[in-house]
Amino acid sequence: MTLERFPIEAGHVMLFARSIGDPNPIYRDDEYAGASEVGAIIAPPTFVQAGAQFDDSYPLRPKIGVPWFGSGRAPTSAPRESRPGGGSGGGGGTGLHAEQHYLYHRALRVGDVLTATSRPGERWEKEGRRAGRLLFSETITEFRDQNGELVVTARAVGVRTERVVEA
Repeated sequence: MTLERFPIEAGHVMLFARSIGDPNPIYRDDEYAGASEVGAIIAPPTFVQAGAQFDDSYPLRPKIGVPWFGSGRAPTSAPRESRPGGGSGGGGGTGLHAEQHYLYHRALRVGDVLTATSRPGERWEKEGRRAGRLLFSETITEFRDQNGELVVTARAVGVRTERVVEA
């Protein structure tokens, strides 16, 4: 993900918190949040993932007038694109998003405007009992605020299978 501008807005934070079923007033109540240690409304821990909707190249983002992959088997007849190298899932039906980790360097506050850059991380292999060889790969995404300070480091792990072809 390369993201040039991801504004952290109060309404977006509140709706995100509601969608994950988290009623904590720190995500919506100015008075409550103002009296907290942080002193402002903050975003829930996984909120940076919503930044994908600000990235035009995000493959799961619906685009007006373009068939959408969606989440069903074939909701729009849009073919699933295979991502070379395993990525964090996708892989033409052979890949999965295996893990997600977030390291917060400070709380993400309403009013922040983030940028994000991703880079490949480590790669490793394991032998699976049923699926054959399992190929793991990391993607590291750094989210920086409007001052260029590192706010969140996200680490995604994808796994792709390489089945053994029997003669």
